Amino acid sequence: MSHLDAFRAHLAELPLVAIIRGVTPADVEAVGAALLDAGFRIIEVPLNSPDAFASIERLATLAGDRATIGAGTVLAAADVRRVAAAGGRIVVAPNSDAQVIAATVAAGLVSAPGYFTPSEAFAAIAAGAHALKLFPAEAAGPAVVKAQLAVLPRDIPLIVVGGIRPDNMRPYLDAGATGFGLGSSLYRPGMTAVEVAAAARSFAAAVAGLR
Repeated sequence: MSHLDAFRAHLAELPLVAIIRGVTPADVEAVGAALLDAGFRIIEVPLNSPDAFASIERLATLAGDRATIGAGTVLAAADVRRVAAAGGRIVVAPNSDAQVIAATVAAGLVSAPGYFTPSEAFAAIAAGAHALKLFPAEAAGPAVVKAQLAVLPRDIPLIVVGGIRPDNMRPYLDAGATGFGLGSSLYRPGMTAVEVAAAARSFAAAVAGLR
């Protein structure tokens, strides 16, 4: 199974992406285990986290084929090779950089760039993006998602990121969003694995109840 096929299967299993910004290599396995046990199948370690590549490597080893592990906040094409070397399978960014997208596709990894406008979305798709990350969602409500999906290809997952809580997901799903990226509402540096597990179960139960 290709990384893209695995990503699609994992997103279908639970349409939530864990963004564990600030995690350290010392904590990543406990945090990752808590997320996996709660049903999360896509986890990204933003590259502005401490020693992020070491965390990605540990998390990828822990997860094996059970989950799609990768990097977030990938802003340079050169970092794509390091993500792949660490065992990462997905490259997520807050922006649409054609060079990063092309490098990701060339490496056989899943490309999920960030966008905000239809122009950015179509440019990302033209560069080879496999999924789109609408960011920041705080400034783009469900009406924006619905309007954009009238023109965007429906076979490309649209993942909404920014300010997502268990109680505000339904309008986005009703508008056609595929899934959600979860940051500080799911994980913040200093949280224990028990606290992460509780937050993860809350999100997983909420989205299961809406599907």
